[in-house]
Parts: sequence; C-alpha cells; structure tokens
Amino acid sequence: MIVIMKAKAEEEDVNQVIDAIKSLGLRTQLNFGAERVVVAVIGDISKIGEENFFRIRAMKGVENTVFVSKPYKLVSKDFKNEQTVIDVDGVKIGGKKIVVFAGPCSVENREQIMEVAEKIKKAGASMIRGGAFKPRTSPKDFQGLGEEGLKLLYEAKEETGLPIVTEIMDARDVGLLSEYADVLQVGTRNMQNYTLLKELGKCDKPILLKRGMWATMAEFLGAAEYIINGGNENVILCERGIRTFSDFSRNTLDLSIIPAIKDESHLPIISDPSHGTGRRSLVLPMSKASVACGADGLLIETHPNPDKAISDADQTISLSAFSKLMEDIKNITKAVGREV
Repeated sequence: MIVIMKAKAEEEDVNQVIDAIKSLGLRTQLNFGAERVVVAVIGDISKIGEENFFRIRAMKGVENTVFVSKPYKLVSKDFKNEQTVIDVDGVKIGGKKIVVFAGPCSVENREQIMEVAEKIKKAGASMIRGGAFKPRTSPKDFQGLGEEGLKLLYEAKEETGLPIVTEIMDARDVGLLSEYADVLQVGTRNMQNYTLLKELGKCDKPILLKRGMWATMAEFLGAAEYIINGGNENVILCERGIRTFSDFSRNTLDLSIIPAIKDESHLPIISDPSHGTGRRSLVLPMSKASVACGADGLLIETHPNPDKAISDADQTISLSAFSKLMEDIKNITKAVGREV
C-alpha cells in the first residue's frame, strides 16, 4: 500500500501517518517528489485491515491511499513517478546524458588497466569497469586478481578521476569492495542471490543490477525491490542479454525491455551490448540501437589487445574501436534529445 500526501501536507502530517503505520507493526519508506510525499507501507499489509485503511485515508494531509498489486511497488512508478537520477562522484545516471562505462572484462595487470583508463577517458567514457572477482563457468578459468585487482582499479581512478564499477559475488565481500569501488555490480548469475541482494540493501554504494539470463521483467524488478526494500535506493538496472534459441550470438539482447521498464519503473536502465551479443562485430550497432530505444547508458568491454584478453575476448572491442563507438553514438544521442 502507498499513502499519497497532499501537495501542501506539513511534516507533522507525514509523521503522524508514519506513526499510525508503525503502530500496526509495519515499516515505511518515503519518496519526496517535486510536489508531494508518498509513503510506502512495507510488510504484511493484511495487518492493516479495512478499518485502518480508511482511518489512514482520513488523516490530516492525506490525499489518497492505494493498494499496489505489483510485487515490486518501491521500484514502480506508482511509488515514484519521477525518473530516478543516481549521482556517482558527479556522474549522473538517469539524466539527459548517456553514461558510458568501459573497460576490460578482467583486470589483468597494471599496464593493461592504466592504458585502458587513460584512453577511455580521452574518448569520453564516464566510468571505468573491470572485474577483480570473476564468476566463470569452469573452475579452471581465470578467476580474477581479487583485492590486487581492486587496488589497480583504484590506482587507475586516482590517475584519471573515473569512478569504478566492479562485480561483487559474495555477501561477505561487501565491505572489501566498498573500500575501492564506487558502484557494485551484481552479475546475471547472482540476480536472484537474495542473501547478496539483502546485504547490498544495507550498504551505501549504488548497485548495478544485471538481468538474469532467464529472468522475466517481473523477476528483474523484483530483484531490484530486494535491494531498495533494504534501504538502498540507488539501483541501476542493466539489460545484458537473455538465453534464447539464437545460434549466431552468445545471448539475445532484449532491447524491448528498456522502454518497457521505462513505462513500469523509475529506475535508470543501461544496456550491455558486449555480453548481450557476445560478438565484437555486433557491439557498435547494438550500442546505437540501445541509445535509440531509451537506454540511460552503455556497458562496454574494451581491451588494448582484444584477441589476447584473458576472458570474453570474442566480445571485447579494441580501444580504437571504442573511440569510434563514442563518436558514432553522438548522432544517435542528438536524435533522441540526449547527449554523451
């Protein structure tokens, strides 16, 4: 249930509504909109009952009370109609600018990550991405450099000023990664790792949540709800491709979910054409298509020598190709009234 306050409701009116809800053993979460406050009721709303429902509706300063049937009410536009814009060290995700996150799949060594950071910054990227802990299909594959990789990413940030996004795999590592990273990424395999999502709801870092490879939109938004329900409202969604019968690409980049989520949720959503296709030749055209259909950003894998990348070589583009990508999407962003 949500309680919509009147445009001129006073702080005392809001607090009285909160107290009434808490007296029923429920929690609240507030959305301060441009004109009014919306109070979300969190918990078993069956405790409210018809009598309390109408009592709360009649309280001073209340405009309306509405039962939200969706299982993801905090991420829905019923709770917050304005687009959420997440500020990461001055980089605003969800605003007019298309934010580009770029870097290698895995941090391999200092020379590699420093070269990448310098060249993507020059090309116009806003953030650097790189894996220090890697979930791999085979236990024999490269698993990442761990904390040493985080330190190298942090050194690259100090050199270029680019904020860091890196993947988290284990709830026990939230503290460690938070020391180095500006955004914590939840990979496709962990989208429904609810223990991890609950822990991320308690931290103060923005979360980049990738869609599970078989996830419906409701499951995707439900995973985001876990994080926001825990108190962390800074969630960035990422479409990274789903498994289909396609035999010409690693995954099928489901661009239709981007405008669908824009209709359903206030959260920003970016696109990952690298994982979404798994093919180097498809990254540029699908980047253009992602921007055209409303994505708030792109997540691009790039490497000084893609053919020798330790992981995801087939979908990784060269640094020169990344520079061209940044130039080519400028026309698309202008056409849709945005900028890069």
